[in-house]
Amino acid sequence: MDVDDAPSTPGKWKMEKPHHRHHPRLLLPRWHHSYPVSKLVFWSFFSLALFLALFLLSPRSSGPARIPESFASSSSSSGDRRAALQMAPGAARVGEARAVVRPGAAKPGGASVLVTGAAFVGMHVAAASSAAATASSALTTLMRARQALLDRAGVFVVEGDIDDGALLRKLFDVVPFTHVVHLAAQAGVRHALVDPASYVHSNVAGLVSVLEAAKAADPQPAIVWASSSSVYGLNSCAILGSRPHRPPGVLYAATKKAGEIAHVYNHIYGLSITGLRFFTVYGPWGRPDMAYFFFTRDILRGKPVSIFEGPDHATVARCLAALDHAGRAPAAAASVGRHPIYDLGNACPVPVTKLDSILERLLKVKAVKKFVKMPRNGDVQFTHANITFAQKELGYRPTTGLHSGLKKFVRWYLEYYSISLSKNDSTGRSISS
Repeated sequence: MDVDDAPSTPGKWKMEKPHHRHHPRLLLPRWHHSYPVSKLVFWSFFSLALFLALFLLSPRSSGPARIPESFASSSSSSGDRRAALQMAPGAARVGEARAVVRPGAAKPGGASVLVTGAAFVGMHVAAASSAAATASSALTTLMRARQALLDRAGVFVVEGDIDDGALLRKLFDVVPFTHVVHLAAQAGVRHALVDPASYVHSNVAGLVSVLEAAKAADPQPAIVWASSSSVYGLNSCAILGSRPHRPPGVLYAATKKAGEIAHVYNHIYGLSITGLRFFTVYGPWGRPDMAYFFFTRDILRGKPVSIFEGPDHATVARCLAALDHAGRAPAAAASVGRHPIYDLGNACPVPVTKLDSILERLLKVKAVKKFVKMPRNGDVQFTHANITFAQKELGYRPTTGLHSGLKKFVRWYLEYYSISLSKNDSTGRSISS
């Protein structure tokens, strides 16, 4: 009998004549004379049971993980829990952050750090922090691998848009962040010619959203944000950081230059803000659009390696910064507490031809070189950081040599892409990356 057969008068049932010999009473619950079963009660119990089942069977977030010594200068909270908050559609997981990084859970003097942009440099900083975030919603295979690495390190991940103010406010609501390391950005000089709006969205609007969320937080966190060597633009002096730079020559640089609007939040609202101008950072888990990365890929594939030249065949040089040192700088900068901006590079620019020759020796493969004129996309012929202030105030010491740094990258690259080089290999091996 269906419950729809129940009459409006309680205690009575409309019964259809049974088609078998069993007594009708045997077909009814023993308690049917006391009160009828309604649809509301039935579906209420069903919904409650379903909710409990989903709750009990759902996966739990990662447990606590130790904060490595690389962030110990600003975080002594060995008992802190960590979260990596990667900002896009998974914003529903933000609520889980309360269970991972509980308000008040940190010990006195400890740190709870929000890292935006858990990609190359951000991934390494996130692994040394109690929280991280990335602005990427369209994740590549390499990005997914970085995310898996963070998962194994006990880093909590939420994907979302860095310009989502509501999401950021919710994050600050559920977690009392003491520090924000803002590394999320749309990077690269050439791609800005194709999709300029994405640079304004991430590098300007995204930064303002982070600053607004930090401004409204109680207590306000200290902020470290990433600028770029490209802001020096068309400067022609030998050491870029030694004097005021000229206007940027590319859109990417202009958006990073606009990022220095952060000074307004320091001046008006008293936010503790420190800027880091990263020059060319290289190392394991790097960006595929960087020269050292695609040089390695093309050399192994036997494809021509395009080496840019300036006017009259002038050498193009870059100030390279090994990840070993650049990745530790945000931790040191987190305790500065005012509004300086530091160059993070190396003492000597490296000619691109030297970069290529070192990779040839490490890969045991001769490159097919193709010398071409620098394209008119606003890119500069050379970069050279002034690391004097970073050395003095952050203890920044770039001691890793280019050969040693590239050797670490090549070792990672060969392992990640499962490539085996023989001693006599002179042609390389075709790979897909």
